[in-house]
Amino acid sequence: MMEHWSSLIILSLVGVLLQVCELTSVPDSRPNVLLIMADDLGIGDLGCFGNVTLRTPNIDRLCKEGVKLTQHISAEALCTPSRSAFLTGRYPVRTGMVSREVYRRHYVFNSLGVKGGLPLNETTFAATLKKQGYSTALIGKWHQGLNCKYRNDYCHHPNHYGFDYFYGMPHTLTGSCWPDPSLPTELAIESKLWFCMELIIIAVLTLTVGKLIRLFSIPWWIIIGIILFGFYMAFSWFSSLQISIYWDCILMRQQEITEQPMKAERSGSIMLKEAVSFIERNKDRPFLLFYSFLHVHIPLPTTNEFFGRSKHSLYGDNVEEMDFFVGKLLDALDAKDLKNNTIVYFASDHGGHLEIMKGNIHLGGFNGIYRGGKGMAGWEGGIRVPGIVRWPGILPAGKVIEEPTSLMDIFPTLTALVGATLPQDRVIDGRDLMPLLKGEVEHSEHEFMYHYCGVFLHAVRWHPRNSSTVWKVHYMTPVFNPEGAIGCFDILYCPCTGENVIHHDPPLLFELSRDPSESNPLSPADEPQYNSVIRIVANAVEQHQKTIKIVPEQLTLYNDNIVGLRPCCGVFPFCFCDKETENSTIKL
Repeated sequence: MMEHWSSLIILSLVGVLLQVCELTSVPDSRPNVLLIMADDLGIGDLGCFGNVTLRTPNIDRLCKEGVKLTQHISAEALCTPSRSAFLTGRYPVRTGMVSREVYRRHYVFNSLGVKGGLPLNETTFAATLKKQGYSTALIGKWHQGLNCKYRNDYCHHPNHYGFDYFYGMPHTLTGSCWPDPSLPTELAIESKLWFCMELIIIAVLTLTVGKLIRLFSIPWWIIIGIILFGFYMAFSWFSSLQISIYWDCILMRQQEITEQPMKAERSGSIMLKEAVSFIERNKDRPFLLFYSFLHVHIPLPTTNEFFGRSKHSLYGDNVEEMDFFVGKLLDALDAKDLKNNTIVYFASDHGGHLEIMKGNIHLGGFNGIYRGGKGMAGWEGGIRVPGIVRWPGILPAGKVIEEPTSLMDIFPTLTALVGATLPQDRVIDGRDLMPLLKGEVEHSEHEFMYHYCGVFLHAVRWHPRNSSTVWKVHYMTPVFNPEGAIGCFDILYCPCTGENVIHHDPPLLFELSRDPSESNPLSPADEPQYNSVIRIVANAVEQHQKTIKIVPEQLTLYNDNIVGLRPCCGVFPFCFCDKETENSTIKL
């Protein structure tokens, strides 16, 4: 009896000790990570970067509470290659996310029907943090490929690159994604057509079986005619749906299509809900959330609450709506008391699009004093983007860093932050930003930065060590059209190669530290260091090119639209669905 009571007492004490240990255990102190990326946002579109007419109070607050990077550089001036570099910390030419075509539209994945994608042997920051125990999610735009062999193999889905959770757009917004006033009518027609197809299938089966068992007599030509009519109806419907809204403008939750086609004007609100829900689910464990905005890419889908609110037409409305969503994301961190333990990073994937016009109204971004824009991988306006990093108590609030930094720096910065090791079997072009952000060092680790347009090296930036001087050498520049214009308005995107590109021999030289707008090219006559700078940069290019290995060029080889790879949430070709039935609006 005494032994029994002794055992009970011991077990009770053990239980109490375990509870005490749980209560006194040290919580996971590793910081959460919220990466926010805008799409096509110009560096001059934000108040904290000099804009005085657009209202961006939430991003401005983030800027005031964090560190502002004024020379933050994208690895390319278009979405797909820039984002691949952001994810991997490597120039797109190393990963094969490049093209050598003349036509610029082939320099991004142009539909969900292509079999190219970010190579699966590449390591992303999401995969690195996931191995360290982080919960990871991507909400928003992907644009790194989707399928390989079949319409639903999803070989290039974010789940295969370290993201535990995905909700968003596997492709990118296109002009046809919004507005589409015919959509409700077509959805209704589609529903009735599929019902008709079901009736035709049932009729054919019934008539065929009935004839074979001699239940009734009917000529074979009638049955064959009904079958041919069904095929004709399906083919006619499919042929009428060749515009991209039906095949590229879709939303997915994990590997399930939830909207095809998507209702673009409500997508931002749904994505915000998904992001807030992810933060709430993971408030007690370290998480990485990559919030990849559809804003402010054309066609600029904007809710009625923000329509007409800004002084800059629809583009300005979309920018201000984006800022509102940024505020809601920051509020979600505050609500769970996560602000001080969360690193927040904000940037754009590249510069604003200058050539987007509707009549005389400009629908693209403003790149401030910087020359060029989206698609121009050498000029500053195409690659210099707003950069903000906030980590309360760790990074000095209100600090401004004018040193060269890169979107590619996020991968090695996060890797070092969580105590992981960078891959040793490949070149990582990014650098750990944390010593610079904290003020432990004065200068960036980037001495040379290479500005590619596809596979073509257009320019090189040289920041001599322990110096505030920044030189820029241009080997190739696009021809602006019409004459005197600030972009390639005749073809919408400036080319990387071909007859509309000028090869400079000798190269153009600018001193960005004195001439950031690249207005006054230097010459040996007015710059004593001209020949020395050109020679040093040329030697650096030679050494850099020795590190480039030949890999399959995804955007050259695998960027053809294949019908069999187009995702479908119904019975092909009747690919329509809307599984977002609940109210998706966010209260203002």
